[in-house]
Amino acid sequence: MKIILSTRNPSKAEQIQALFVDSNVEVLTLADMGIEGEVEEDGSTLEENALKKALFAHSETKTWAMADDTGLFIDFLNGEPGIKAARWAGEKAETDEITSFTLQKLEGALNRSATFVTVVAVVTPEGRSHFFKGEVRGHLLESPRVRPQPKMPYSPIFQPEGEKLVWAEMTVEHENSISHRGKAFRLAKAFLEEQMK
Repeated sequence: MKIILSTRNPSKAEQIQALFVDSNVEVLTLADMGIEGEVEEDGSTLEENALKKALFAHSETKTWAMADDTGLFIDFLNGEPGIKAARWAGEKAETDEITSFTLQKLEGALNRSATFVTVVAVVTPEGRSHFFKGEVRGHLLESPRVRPQPKMPYSPIFQPEGEKLVWAEMTVEHENSISHRGKAFRLAKAFLEEQMK
């Protein structure tokens, strides 16, 4: 089975493709398929944004498609930035700028706990949609420990509960084994493999 992953984020594509290495499901990106264009992520929930992106790939190919949307919910900031985690420092903000903006918002905060949530939307060739969710608790450091992964502004400052490393210090395999995205995509993978039986 081939499925289109509706993303242009290289770090995300690498993580997700690694999860499917031992599977009969081949994950192709928008670039692999030569699909141009972007989707405006203007939904009010993670589910809406993930589905918009998956439907975009599906509309171009009429085959299996999937996409995820991830939010970061910081306790001290009453759940902000939530679903706007990629854009809350401004639409054009670079990765480093989002990291810095987040740390400024948390200046002086004693409670730095936060939850990452990922929702994966899978769209069948017929256009039916299915959703899968994963989440992980952790806390945000006071400064970046390493350089961020490309387009992953929280990767140098988010340390999951029970872990000594931040995301950006982990191997792809380690991160996938515990992350919100790994949990959600493993559920999606199990669903897709079931469809091939």
